[in-house]
Amino acid sequence: MTDRWRRGVFLAGAAVLTAFILWGLAGLPGFGRYPGPYGDIINRIAVAQTNATGVVSAVNFSYRAFDTVGEEFILFAAAAGVATVLRHLRGEDKISTRKAALDRVAPPASDALRAAALAFTGPAIVLGWFLATHAQTSPSGGFQGGVLLTTAFVLVYLAGQVLLFRRVSPEDLTDIAEAVGAGGFAAVGVTALALGLPFLSNYLPLGSMPGAISSSGTIALISLLIGIEVGAAFLLIIGELIDQALLVREGRT
Repeated sequence: MTDRWRRGVFLAGAAVLTAFILWGLAGLPGFGRYPGPYGDIINRIAVAQTNATGVVSAVNFSYRAFDTVGEEFILFAAAAGVATVLRHLRGEDKISTRKAALDRVAPPASDALRAAALAFTGPAIVLGWFLATHAQTSPSGGFQGGVLLTTAFVLVYLAGQVLLFRRVSPEDLTDIAEAVGAGGFAAVGVTALALGLPFLSNYLPLGSMPGAISSSGTIALISLLIGIEVGAAFLLIIGELIDQALLVREGRT
């Protein structure tokens, strides 16, 4: 296929996709005119039923938790697939990866970049942990918290510390963390079945008052597990791509 044909096929597909998106947007209600009724019902009953003042988290981790566990395992499968393919291509040769990191030819990180990494790594860890553990009380959650936790490790890499990046995120520990996060979420649902309840029912104590850190039962636990899994998954993918890039630069692949 020539470049002209490729361009034509792309433009035709883009035109169809654009028309489809515009058609969908044209059917949306006006801003501020929510048609309901499901959102109105959730707003009315969610806090009383779950003691979670973060109603979006109550929806994600309780009312539609079955959908959320599927979304999490999509990310889990993607990270596992990337790791499996790249490690197979490299032959699991971690010694050569470390040697490539030592021998890499790259300009050193600037003082400004190092200062920014030093300034923001700590706050990124704290904020990411807060978001992952406070989904029941505020607009946050494990997905956002996990990505922000990964950002802290990426800042270390951007500062030019490749070996330090690998030292603070060893592959074996990252693999275990991802498995614990994804498996823990599924285990919460299976435990509900063992108790004679529907899958992923909220069976833990809801706490004495809405909005408390100890409130919302399984919602808080699921958010934490998702934060662990999402953070580990992105860290695993980034680490594998970094290792692959180092070995490509060394000329081994």
